[in-house]
Amino acid sequence: MTNQFLTFNLDNCLYAFKVFKVQEVLTYTPPVKVPCSSSYVEGLINSRDTGISVIDLRKKFKLQSKEPDKESRIIVVEVNKPTEADPDHICSFGAVCDSVQEVLEVEEMSIEPPPKFGNNISSEFISGLVKKDSNFIIILDEEKIFSEEDILKSN
Repeated sequence: MTNQFLTFNLDNCLYAFKVFKVQEVLTYTPPVKVPCSSSYVEGLINSRDTGISVIDLRKKFKLQSKEPDKESRIIVVEVNKPTEADPDHICSFGAVCDSVQEVLEVEEMSIEPPPKFGNNISSEFISGLVKKDSNFIIILDEEKIFSEEDILKSN
């Protein structure tokens, strides 16, 4: 079975989200700042007439900060976060990245488990690794990147 992933660049490393979780990719526009939010929450943007919280992945992953440029994008991702009132509750979040690369088809058998150590970001955010040419692509677990705290603050 094959899976599709949207690959993107962040601090000269390749990362990926599952394509079926990606709503859209937007050109970077500065979000409206939200008071009292987490340091990695950039603010809000309007997407499809809905306010979307935008997360700076560099800050979330404790990477060196970088000013957005003409290549920067906001990837709008759907996250399943059931609540007592709504077990099918879905939230949308924006994730700032340095650039979007391509949609990649990957055989499920070629996805390796995340490493236990030696990476820049916490392994709790990684669902797997894929080797492409001589590089690794880090597959992110969007359900864990966008925390309950983020969701509570965005509702």
